[in-house]
Amino acid sequence: MNINFEGKRILVTGAGQGIGRDLALRLSKYKGQVFALSKTKKNLDSLAATDPKIRTICVDLCEWDATRKAVQSVLPIDLLVNNAGVAVLAPFLDVTPDQFDLIISVNVKAVLNVSQVVAGSMIERKSGGSIVNISSQASQAALKDHSVYCASKSALDMLSKAMALELGPHNIRVNTVNPTVIMTEMGKLGWSDSEKAQSMLSKIPLGRFGEVDEVVDAVVYLLSNRSSMINGVSLPIDGGFLAT
Repeated sequence: MNINFEGKRILVTGAGQGIGRDLALRLSKYKGQVFALSKTKKNLDSLAATDPKIRTICVDLCEWDATRKAVQSVLPIDLLVNNAGVAVLAPFLDVTPDQFDLIISVNVKAVLNVSQVVAGSMIERKSGGSIVNISSQASQAALKDHSVYCASKSALDMLSKAMALELGPHNIRVNTVNPTVIMTEMGKLGWSDSEKAQSMLSKIPLGRFGEVDEVVDAVVYLLSNRSSMINGVSLPIDGGFLAT
């Protein structure tokens, strides 16, 4: 579709590794000015070494005020991807308050925080924009030992829809992508066991887990003007898992 982001300033959170890293590199390849945010400096240094055009921001998204200051420092932003996420796996009966607070803080609260700063600036500039939040199939299907993670992604889906409703009149679109298992480091944490992996694979009609590029492709599309009438959707990238 010959998508080009030349002249666009793009913020990607959780860009130090996994989907976020590949996404930052792709968006830069498509001529966007990418700002890559992560709390891990060594990952950002590696990313910048791979593509020196990418600017890096090192901040912990759990720190509300520090995050706002960091995001404000790179305004204006035209396109935003809230990719950062954490998964702490535990049986429901064993979940601790600290685990709950961490997951909700990163997967939901940080999205609210970053998006408030970016969208507020978009509204002031009357520029419009696109925001893509990285959710999960776990927002719509319960997974064993993922109780709080599932809850956080369900909350993210509905937060995104509410954002789409309120920001749409300002020509700011908000959508989520909801991948199945992608074998990043986070994916390996939950699904490296072959027996457990097979139980998931058996429910995916295409019979395989997803590739990072397949998520990146969808995000690129939703950020671009090629999806200019798509707002408030949750797009499964799951090989049919949620259709079964």
